[in-house]
Amino acid sequence: MDKAQKNSRYERVYAQIAGLLDKTPFRISRMATVTAILHHKFDYFFWTGFYLLEEGELLVGPYQGSVACQVLAYKKGVCWAAIQAAKTVVVEDVNKFPDHISCDSRSKSEIVVPLKNSASEVVAVLDIDSKDLNSFDETDALWLEKIVALI
Repeated sequence: MDKAQKNSRYERVYAQIAGLLDKTPFRISRMATVTAILHHKFDYFFWTGFYLLEEGELLVGPYQGSVACQVLAYKKGVCWAAIQAAKTVVVEDVNKFPDHISCDSRSKSEIVVPLKNSASEVVAVLDIDSKDLNSFDETDALWLEKIVALI
């Protein structure tokens, strides 16, 4: 998929998600809707889900894909890197990422987008894995940040 095709798909997906999220104020319901739509609209999304920051731990939230790690080790891996930086992290090759947590050995690349509350504190992350190297780029980061902001 070239950049124009990817932008076009994200525009349609964003509009669909925005329309559905207006129907519920509940964060978990919104997360579930986002994961379902993203996972089924982008064929290179192998695992799509949220990890919730609860009392200093990252616990699995709504997701689509293979069985997830239930709790992510403290301050290790891509999800914690995104939380600590409070920004999106794109990893072209997860095997080259220090302290990567492998929940499924088929995962080759990853993008993690923080979800912030109204006080700009990170409360969760959207984590998406791909079976292919270099699957994610600045287009994914831009649109996924917009989508996460809807929650």
